[in-house]
Formats: sequence, structure tokens, C-alpha cells
Amino acid sequence: MSELDEIRAFLAVVEAGGFGRAAQRLNMAKSIVSRRIARLEAGLGAPLLGRTTRGIYLTEAGSEFKEHAERVLGALEEAHTAVAQRSGGIVGRVRLSVPQAFGVLHIAPIIGELAVRYPKLDIEVEFSDRIADLVGDRFDLALRIGILKDSSLVARRIAPVRGVIVASPAYLAAHGRPAVPEDLAAHECLIYTVSRSDWLFRSGKRWVSVRPHGRLKSDNGEAILQWAKAGLGIAALPTFVASEGLRSGAVVPLLEAYPLPEFGLYAVRPPGPRVPAKVRVLIDTFVERFGGEPYWDPCQIAIKERQNRQGLSVPDEEPPAA
Repeated sequence: MSELDEIRAFLAVVEAGGFGRAAQRLNMAKSIVSRRIARLEAGLGAPLLGRTTRGIYLTEAGSEFKEHAERVLGALEEAHTAVAQRSGGIVGRVRLSVPQAFGVLHIAPIIGELAVRYPKLDIEVEFSDRIADLVGDRFDLALRIGILKDSSLVARRIAPVRGVIVASPAYLAAHGRPAVPEDLAAHECLIYTVSRSDWLFRSGKRWVSVRPHGRLKSDNGEAILQWAKAGLGIAALPTFVASEGLRSGAVVPLLEAYPLPEFGLYAVRPPGPRVPAKVRVLIDTFVERFGGEPYWDPCQIAIKERQNRQGLSVPDEEPPAA
């Protein structure tokens, strides 16, 4: 086990790009990481890492050893998983990155259920709207919303993500209801800073872009929804945030004849043909819960039916890039 700890320390230093960051990831003192690497190099009789003023680099021996070390730890994890599955369990530690608002509203309850179902599974979740470096930050899985860019990561589309324009009945009674997207120029808008700066609407076979203006801005969708419910303005929100307000009637949908772009919810993992059981169970659970028509979108079904009756067609062009 001591040699395995040394191997884990070595790989952590390589992946983190330094001893200090590796120590933070391993939750141990930097001096302990340095001693483990020194013992490993002494046992092998060759230096694995070189040091410069800019950081560390792999020696020729280090590059070769890294390939073998990754296979050793991968085989060990597979052995643990195989034995655990024989007894019906999932074991190990999994790191997950999820968007903040979506994660708190819809992922946190599922993680709690999985923790009860798999008592030997350790789950660490980062709730953040930053695009995490899955390989560099050692995440096993991430959920991402939007249009994915080409990369070496392996992605699976789980569900559609739609947007909706909302306002409270009190706001509309005081300020009137916009009939077309251009009418928003005369309204107080609540700016959700996580999304693109302009609001994009489908109008027949083309896209119409409107730049909203307002005094209140936030990167938190739930805060935006609370402001909209309080009658402080008009908001453009993902339906997974707005659905609670729509169900209760605290806010109502606007500009239904001009739909916002539809995006996707994706499960993204690092490259590799093997999907660890601990990652597979997360992906399968998310597909089971969110696949098809997501449970947070029942209010959108009536809107889509009205759009179909009105004969709205899909635009000839994709939405312009942000």
C-alpha cells in the first residue's frame, strides 16, 4: 500500500502540475508529497520529475513510468468495482461538476438519494457555472448546458433545456404586456448574467436579437425569479428555474409566439473507452430522471402546442453564436 500511495502522489503531481496543488488535492502536507516522490524515485533508481523555475516536467523515465502507473491504478479500481458489484454495491470516490442553479435545484436531491443507496460511494460535487477542466481538475463527470464545442471529451445528451420570458401579473398590470420582442425596449428587464447578453427570439424562419436593459443583474437564476415574482421586471430564464413560479402562477409566460433557443443538457466525461461503474450509475440515474420531456417542463407543453397550432416553423438557420 505504501508503494501505491507513492504512485498516487506521483500522478497527482503530474496532473496538477506542481507539488503544492497536488498536496491540496490529496489533502495532505506538501512535504509528505515530496517525500513520497523521493522514495519512489529512490526505489526505481531514476528521477521521474525535473524541476525548473516555472514548475515540474516529466523526465524520459517519468513519462514511461506514468503510462504504467495509470494502468496499474486503473486495473486496481476495476478489481475493486468487480468485487463490489458481486455484492450489489458501488464503491469509490466520484467528483462531479454541475451548473450552480440547475445543480442546487435538481442534482442535489438526486445525490442525496444515491448516497443512501450506495453507502460505500463517496461523492464530491462542485456547484459552479465555470467550465471545469475535467482532466486537469480530476473530475469524473460534468453536466453542461448549451451547445458543446468539439473536444476530446465524451458527451451524452440527456435532455432539452428551454428558456421562457416571464413576468408577474402585478408587473404586467402596471406596465403592460409586450406584444413583440422589440417592445422589451420600453420595459425594465432583469438580467441573468450567466446567459448571453442579448435575448434571442425565433420569429418565423429567422432569429431576432434584443438587448435588454435593467437595473437588476445577477448570476443566480433563483434570485432573478424572486425579483420577477416581486414585480420588479421581465426575466428570461431557463424553465428548470422558472417552472416553480409558472406552476404557482406567481409569474406568467410572455412572447410565446417568439420562442427562445433550445439547448441541451449533457453528461460529459474524460476520454477513454472504459466507463467506471461509479460514473455509469450517475449517468444512468440522470438519464432516468431527466430523459424525454423533463419533469420541470410541464408548463412548456401547452406553450409548444399553441406554437404548433399557430404554424410556427423551425428557422432555416441556427441561432447566431454568442
